[in-house]
Amino acid sequence: MSDSKTTMVAPPEGVVGEGFFATKLNDVVGLARANSLWPLPFATSCCGIEFMATMASHYDLARFGSERVSFSPRQADMLMVMGTISKKMAPILRQVYEQMSEPRWVIAVGACASSGGIFDTYSVLQGIDKVIPVDVYVPGCPPRPEQIVDGVMKLQEIVKNESVRRRSSPEYQELLASYNIK
Repeated sequence: MSDSKTTMVAPPEGVVGEGFFATKLNDVVGLARANSLWPLPFATSCCGIEFMATMASHYDLARFGSERVSFSPRQADMLMVMGTISKKMAPILRQVYEQMSEPRWVIAVGACASSGGIFDTYSVLQGIDKVIPVDVYVPGCPPRPEQIVDGVMKLQEIVKNESVRRRSSPEYQELLASYNIK
């Protein structure tokens, strides 16, 4: 057995004393949120298969606090859109996004979700950012599980550094208003 202690997540900066630790509320909340993201997979094609591999034992997304996959928008805070989204499906995607409670984050996985992919046709949405705001784009057709894990890690950094008050800021309200989301 090893004597060295290893931690997955470094504690936030703070004041350490005998029996106490003091830090900023933003840092603690950001750390907790970043390491307990509950994904809602919205998979329509081949990127969904790569997501399944990402959740399996070899890549194990659970190491990053995303073990509990939720298929209910009200119990998830990370929407992972994977695959081709048709224009007929766009209102459903938007409804799923609106049913998620704040704070909520979105990852566009693969070329189709990010930009329509190779399907430059009248029926395919050319990127989900036409209907909902996106926080992280994962490139690839389909992206490898390592890329999906990297996308989740990038989102964790965004969440960790986000202010607790960002969601009530005028800038965020303006962003939602630009998508006609109340």
